[in-house]
Amino acid sequence: MSEPLERMIRHEGGRVLATLVRLTGDITLAEDAVQDAVLEALARWPRDGVPVNPAAWLTTVARNRALDVIRREARRTEKESAAVMLDQMTVAMGEATSAGMVRDDLLRLIFTCCHPALAPEARLALALRTLCGMSTVEIARVFLVPDATMGQRISRAKKKIAVARIPYRVPADHELSDRLPSVLAVISAIVTAGHHAPEGRADQRVDLAAEGVRLARLLVELMPDEPECAGLLSLALATEARRDARFDPEGDIVLLADQDRSRWHYEEIDEAKQLLIEAARRGRPGPYQLQALIACVHGSAATAADTDWGQIAHLYRALEAINPTAVVRVNRAVAVAEAEGADVALSLLEDVDLDVVGDWHLYWSTLGELLRREGRRDEALLAFDRALACTPNDTDRRFLERRRADLSRT
Repeated sequence: MSEPLERMIRHEGGRVLATLVRLTGDITLAEDAVQDAVLEALARWPRDGVPVNPAAWLTTVARNRALDVIRREARRTEKESAAVMLDQMTVAMGEATSAGMVRDDLLRLIFTCCHPALAPEARLALALRTLCGMSTVEIARVFLVPDATMGQRISRAKKKIAVARIPYRVPADHELSDRLPSVLAVISAIVTAGHHAPEGRADQRVDLAAEGVRLARLLVELMPDEPECAGLLSLALATEARRDARFDPEGDIVLLADQDRSRWHYEEIDEAKQLLIEAARRGRPGPYQLQALIACVHGSAATAADTDWGQIAHLYRALEAINPTAVVRVNRAVAVAEAEGADVALSLLEDVDLDVVGDWHLYWSTLGELLRREGRRDEALLAFDRALACTPNDTDRRFLERRRADLSRT
């Protein structure tokens, strides 16, 4: 099957799953039904052609699969609950699935995955699995944990939802603020995975970046007075605006300094800036607003040489003060290297906890680049070797291999 067709099926899958969860009330049942529908689409669409409404086709097939399971369960156990679900599903089969209903289904699924009864590390993993259709292996790469560990987290989260009868709904207004940090993290992770897929080619999940923008818009509609929602949407737009310049035709990375800026979508950067202006009026700055501001500073530079690295380094310092993570420290070091020199940047990496970043290839590749700039060739080669020993996607691996080869020839 062609890559565009596979991408379309993946894109529609999350929306169809959200609808099936509403109809069945069971994430596992819905997930199995959608998977069956996707497999049938993969078999039939290349032969018969893509339906006029792919989402409706997938939803109908998935509903029928779910109905078959429920009928079997009702006959096998004669459980009243299965019979009631069968009646509800039969009625729902005749209902139209409007755009508004799909929107609400997606929000319900996000907030269900982010219920406080679930372990914090499981919320994001479950959301990536259900909303994005990401594999357990892909999610494990995002979290830098073994595949089996991630599989157990997702399985426990699904079981918790079923056993605790966690309601599939958008919370009441007074509950929203408690779940907001997790929901923001989910959408941010979706956008990140879309820009930089954890496995395969880095650009193979670009559909997720667009989906992340759409979900961020839904969140702003739901919580228009929350500046961090606007900050996340601004960040998503300002980053997604560079999508057409991020990779070359072969799928290899084009570094920010080398990108063709005429291919950036400046209308999205302008919208991102306006969102930040409106959010700033509320006087409640937060990490997503700061990250969006950094992305907008990049987007405002007509050329790479015009980039205000001093301001970006200052913003990363402010971000680290409220979000002191290894990821922020590494990104701050990149900015400081441009503003003050590689030697100063290297000092920022000295106290990074290697237990946290030991399997994160971007830490080691950043360290290798800074050491290279300082003329510390042998140490740089070792750092690039450590990066390659991690689990980078195919695109990053090719980039690192070229970097190392170039350095070894000097």
